[in-house]
Amino acid sequence: MIQPPLSITVAALYRFARLDDYAALRAPLLQRMQELGVLGTLLLAREGINGTVAGEDASINKLIGFLTTAPLFNDRLAALDVKKSYTDTPPFARCKVKLKREIVTMGVPDIDPATSAGTYVTPQEWNALISDPEVLTIDTRNEYEIKVGTFGGAVNPHTSTFREFPGYAKRELSPERHRKIAMFCTGGIRCEKSTAYLKSQGFDQVYHLQGGILRYLEEIPADESLWHGECFVFDERVAVDHGLEPGSYRQCHACRMPLAADELQSPMYIAGESCPYCHEKTTRDQRERYREREKQVQLAQQRGEDHIGSNAGKISEARRARKLRRKESQRQRG
Repeated sequence: MIQPPLSITVAALYRFARLDDYAALRAPLLQRMQELGVLGTLLLAREGINGTVAGEDASINKLIGFLTTAPLFNDRLAALDVKKSYTDTPPFARCKVKLKREIVTMGVPDIDPATSAGTYVTPQEWNALISDPEVLTIDTRNEYEIKVGTFGGAVNPHTSTFREFPGYAKRELSPERHRKIAMFCTGGIRCEKSTAYLKSQGFDQVYHLQGGILRYLEEIPADESLWHGECFVFDERVAVDHGLEPGSYRQCHACRMPLAADELQSPMYIAGESCPYCHEKTTRDQRERYREREKQVQLAQQRGEDHIGSNAGKISEARRARKLRRKESQRQRG
């Protein structure tokens, strides 16, 4: 059996599927994650499941098995899309299952990607598709993600949230002028929903990258790749490169913007407090709060604890228990 190269497995997963009983699924799913020691956040909605989790490889495999085969889900998640990568730094601090109106928020009712999404294109077929001069390639991610990397020649819709995509499409796209459209996103979920939206608007030939950028970077060798830069991810790794190796970007803990090496050298970058993107936008009180938070992170690291990591929750619980014991002891003495 081949072991993962690093100690922690990170699994990005989603599936559009009809889950009318999604609220009732929350408690047993959260319980199973806690039993397995899996951290991260999963979103449940009537339209399906989405999220990223991390833990030991065996625990992640058991969680995937639970989602895809447990009678609770009745095979509705059997075709769950899962992309694994590996790290030696815990990317999440807590275990959460949240109930949402949508697993990826577009804000358009009656879109059903489970039945009306565009045509899947594998990573191996993707280069040929986007090299076709008749194909318009669109990056469905947000501005700060595209800043880190994208496919050469892809259109940037200049959105700050996915909710803005339908407005962009109505302004800039038309079925008469754009007969072939290819779209991509980080893991596949946003472009799957956006293709369903375009088809509802009368677009016919709409394609999307199966498994998203993450699968492309995992399966396509760097010397054959049309990807430029790194890929932003929503955890402590900030970005990954080909082979899903951790990238070079760091994140501003104040505004969450990804920062390149030259931006980290800016005088406006103060670790945990500000960066070139937020230095002039935050108040003195906000910067003081960020400074105090960074101080607590550093103190935790000096004590050999994980401020954000696999055992952060256990440490916090142990501290609370010690405080309660001290208070109880003081009351008894009093």
